[in-house]
Amino acid sequence: MAKTSPMNGSSSFDVRLGKWTRREFRQAMQADQLKGCILPLAAVEQHLEHMAMEHDWRSVNVVARQVAEGLSPHVLVAQGIMAGISEHHMRHPGTLTLSPGTFLSVVNDLIDSLVRAGFKNILVLNGHGGNVIPCQQTWDQFLRRYQINLHFLSYWDVLGQEDASELLEGGHRLPEDLPGHAQEFETSMAMKWFPENGRAAAMHDQQD
Repeated sequence: MAKTSPMNGSSSFDVRLGKWTRREFRQAMQADQLKGCILPLAAVEQHLEHMAMEHDWRSVNVVARQVAEGLSPHVLVAQGIMAGISEHHMRHPGTLTLSPGTFLSVVNDLIDSLVRAGFKNILVLNGHGGNVIPCQQTWDQFLRRYQINLHFLSYWDVLGQEDASELLEGGHRLPEDLPGHAQEFETSMAMKWFPENGRAAAMHDQQD
């Protein structure tokens, strides 16, 4: 059977679940084409004076889409949660935050939706440090409930001390410098993948 995908006038395979019609998705599931789904989690919060507040969302989606494209046509990226647990940044106006209870409730509902859609392999890919501990503390409950291959991973956790020493010119500490917060690692990602979100003139004009 031919591989099902939304083409939108091009020959490329679109890994974004939200770009599919219900028929395209249904047929791909019935053909046993789709094996897994990635659910990104992020935050909208201050990233010092030189980076846009959507950085975590953009970065985790870049990673998610590249992973899914590498596994095409068997893995999709679902629409995840753009805002996260960012109370510790609320002194900087513009930051958005969710309470841990609200955040975890939505994570649960999205996992439930993907399980009901037929996925048995789900990676919840995290792009914000404030989401880590609440998810880790709750993950065993999700595993018991859903009984599928369900994992939580912050995308930088695949990098170690050797990577920090090789990739970073400044500090090499984990996690202070990798991933850090709006420092060399995150700034480099923005400059590479979405440079329009950087403000070079403000890079050395920081209040804190």
